[in-house]
Amino acid sequence: MIGLLIFLGIVAVVVFYAIAVYNGLVALRNQFKNAFSQIDVQLQRRYDLIPNLVETAKGYMKHERETLEAVIQARNQAATAARAVEADPTNAMAMRELGGAENALSGMLSRFFALSEAYPDLKANQTMMQLQEELSSTENKIAFARQAYNDAVMHYNNKRESFPDSIIAGSFSFTAAQLLELEEKEARKPVKVSF
Repeated sequence: MIGLLIFLGIVAVVVFYAIAVYNGLVALRNQFKNAFSQIDVQLQRRYDLIPNLVETAKGYMKHERETLEAVIQARNQAATAARAVEADPTNAMAMRELGGAENALSGMLSRFFALSEAYPDLKANQTMMQLQEELSSTENKIAFARQAYNDAVMHYNNKRESFPDSIIAGSFSFTAAQLLELEEKEARKPVKVSF
């Protein structure tokens, strides 16, 4: 009888531990999904600013139509990739595509701003200066939100991969979350401007 009670006590402890681990994994998964939604808010703000920036520059940069169109195309691709991740933040492929699209957009924006330096009237335009300041502020907010997201993903992945939590994570299909990695290599390269 005592042996049965000890056995039932051990089973109860194991069950309660498994429930606690499962609930912890659910909470961490929801935390990184929420962290992505914070990035999404800032990305949407960025996507909304870019057409205004391009529209303001159109009158001054008549000879740079190709660059202006490339910026809008990169913006649209990044927005599409962001929608795919928003639908399922656990989709690693969609997260990688978003990173690639954001890298391309950052590169195009760098090129755009480098070209805009050649137009003194555009640089002095109040609307252009205000939009650049808002975009710069948004870029900083994206960086902070991305850092918070990546921290939440790392915490979730660590918990998911730690033993014995990994047994429960594997049993209930808790898949690894993908970091949002944005390479700034393209943005740091010098832009070649030719007229």
